[in-house]
Amino acid sequence: MNIHWILAGVVIAFALTSVAGEKSLRRRLTDYRPTQIFAVGAGIILAPANIRAALGGFSPTLESITIAVTCAAIVGIMLTYALHTIRKSQAPQPRRILAIGAHPDDLELAAGGTLARLADSGHEINAIVMSTGTNGGDPKVRINEAKEGAAFLGIRDCTVYDFEDTNLEGDMTGMIKAIENKIRSSNPDIIFTHSANDQHQGHHAVHLATLRAGRRHPAILCFESPSATSEFSPQVFVDIDDHVEVKNSAIKIHDNQKIYDNQKKKPYMTAERVSGMAHFRGDHGSNASGGPAASSKPFATTEQNS
Repeated sequence: MNIHWILAGVVIAFALTSVAGEKSLRRRLTDYRPTQIFAVGAGIILAPANIRAALGGFSPTLESITIAVTCAAIVGIMLTYALHTIRKSQAPQPRRILAIGAHPDDLELAAGGTLARLADSGHEINAIVMSTGTNGGDPKVRINEAKEGAAFLGIRDCTVYDFEDTNLEGDMTGMIKAIENKIRSSNPDIIFTHSANDQHQGHHAVHLATLRAGRRHPAILCFESPSATSEFSPQVFVDIDDHVEVKNSAIKIHDNQKIYDNQKKKPYMTAERVSGMAHFRGDHGSNASGGPAASSKPFATTEQNS
């Protein structure tokens, strides 16, 4: 077979994979978009060039140049994917983790990078969401988004309850019982939930319910949601440098949110806001540890519950 047909097939395969396999690759790469643009661009430009060369439309010199450029592009695509592949390391002592959120998008917004990194390190993560988010969209759609977002992050199981969205504090007993049952069945080593320093009343209610349900649990960590107040004082920092884009991709799954001001997404759900906060906490974490702020990476933060 003519080498040009083979090269055309290879660059087309890379281009199609980068488009058709976007969801999978977003979960595996630290920065997906540049690699996709590279692969698609190579397919659009070099596949037709090689097909033309295979049909005898080029001079021998142009054929050689086409082969060289295409081979270089293929190597470049492979290197780009390799350089952007998320680094995974198996934890020496995998833990069981339970993440508890009030609404279908809370875990992704507040702890998506942390949960994805923990999942990639071999920890077993289960999650519960206390409401279907009726006040923020179609509950049936949002339940599916919660499960899809959790699966994308690497969460083993996500259970969505139907406690009243705008009145979570009104069914404290029911939430405590649900959380107690989940703690009993999953036996987590660590529990993540909302902070007491959160101005959203539903988040605060879930925080209180978790503390009461886990009153004998030794490790409850409180994450920082977009509605956390200035009183939120992080003591635990998690390097999510490889997982910022994973977090952004998980947030994008939650598309059934009410729009904010003339067809615009809610500001706190934008990639710019999420990445900016991660870098801000990176500076904070670097300074807290005595390191230079200029060299800090994106971090997620949690409070240590007393």
